[in-house]
Amino acid sequence: MKHTFFTILFMSIVVLNSNAQKFGYINTQELLSSMSEMKLADNQVQALQNELLAKGEEMVIKFEADYKAYMNEANGGTLSKVQMQQKEEVLVAKQDEIKKYEAEIQQKVGLKREELYKPILDKVKAEIEKLGKEGGYTMIFDSSAGMILHAADSENLMTLLKSKLGVN
Repeated sequence: MKHTFFTILFMSIVVLNSNAQKFGYINTQELLSSMSEMKLADNQVQALQNELLAKGEEMVIKFEADYKAYMNEANGGTLSKVQMQQKEEVLVAKQDEIKKYEAEIQQKVGLKREELYKPILDKVKAEIEKLGKEGGYTMIFDSSAGMILHAADSENLMTLLKSKLGVN
């Protein structure tokens, strides 16, 4: 009877160990911020944004000058009611154009960011999947997303993933 109990216990342990799941985690924010490709992409996005913002600032400066000129003419009494209304309509149109351009900047920068980041994120995702298969991991979590309540440092795959991606 004692022998049967130990046999069942041994078999249970073997079954449990064979079904054990292996988990790992990484911090994608830390990984991405350490990648030279991401730094280059960030610089390109920032350059585009600065270029677009410079044009927008020019538009605002011109609008402010036009508004100041209008106010001087209106306060000087040199404009008729019809002329004031026409100039106000022009100013409102310029103001709307500036608002439209601000939205366009956001859209262009967003599309550029997506265009530049996608290949980098795809590369990282492919390496994570490859690492998961090679290491026999059931799941790999992202600690930067706050998805881990407890994790042993031995399961941190950051160093291994960085080496596979050639990141220091």
